[in-house]
Amino acid sequence: MKNIIALFFLTIASFSFAQENPKKTLKIDVSGFIDTYYSYDFDASENKDKLPFLYNYNKQNNFNINIALVRASISYENIYAKVSVQSGTYVEANYATEKTKYLNEAYLGVYLNNKKTTTLEAGIFPSYIGFESATTHANLTATRSILAENSPYFMTGIKLNHQFNEKWSLSGLLTNGWQRIEKQNSTVAPSFGTQLVYKPNAKNTLNWSTFIGKEVYADAFNTRYFSNLYWDKTWNTKWHSIFGFDYGIQDISSKNNVKATWYSPVIITQYSFNAKWQMAHRIEYYQDQKQAIIASQIPFETLGNSINFDFLPNSKFKIRTEGKWYQATENIFDTNTKKDNFSVTTTMSFEF
Repeated sequence: MKNIIALFFLTIASFSFAQENPKKTLKIDVSGFIDTYYSYDFDASENKDKLPFLYNYNKQNNFNINIALVRASISYENIYAKVSVQSGTYVEANYATEKTKYLNEAYLGVYLNNKKTTTLEAGIFPSYIGFESATTHANLTATRSILAENSPYFMTGIKLNHQFNEKWSLSGLLTNGWQRIEKQNSTVAPSFGTQLVYKPNAKNTLNWSTFIGKEVYADAFNTRYFSNLYWDKTWNTKWHSIFGFDYGIQDISSKNNVKATWYSPVIITQYSFNAKWQMAHRIEYYQDQKQAIIASQIPFETLGNSINFDFLPNSKFKIRTEGKWYQATENIFDTNTKKDNFSVTTTMSFEF
């Protein structure tokens, strides 16, 4: 970790030195994010982490850092790059199987035309799937929905994007798989993904993302098909909503045409009292009967409700408190002993 951070800042310093040459047009922006938290699960046994299918704010009865990162954005003529280093409990949980876990993003991009409407990017970049990111500042809720926690936060590969006009854009991707930095099996073909975005105006965004690739299920690589669809709607200065729906199919046996499916609808609505106070409610449902995504040992089916209150002293700083309740059809919580789970999480974040 120390070597990565040292290399990161040496890179920034070297670019800054080059920028002193007036003949260069190099541009550098440094930004970052830090997200601290305390979370308490009222239904968890003593000295245990929180629910295993949650990767953010996952430490029980513990003051901690969910994620802290520093980012350098560099551009030169028609080339740009981003490099971010990160640490925190989210990183340790969500990158547990990765050797390269302290890089949040590291990718190069090039504009392929003079209008800068077509780009090609390669490296580790944020996932094109979903409406909730690991850096929580723009999310409507304090914690993440189950569908966000169990779909990719990052991808590794290449991405070709074209902006047709102000309303339509389309991306195609080849990646190392479902949230992978390193491929699990070098003999497996790259995964394919698409992202179609329609923005009819400033208050509406419709996004449809897809994924097709071979992923491990029961120790065998079989094809996974996945679709993420959401509508982000700003009603007025007070109300903001997101309607999302995930649906996935995992081949279990290609010979017998056996498949596992999972799906999750979610609705999030935020109300702004004024510039400093907000609240949001989320209702969600997640079903994964054959544990294609969530390894619960028994059929996973739960309804979730959450409500959070946010205080914003300024546009860069947030204090948020959220209560969240899950009610399942089976005993899937606390080592398969409970159907209900209630937790409270308080976060304090700064974006700079």
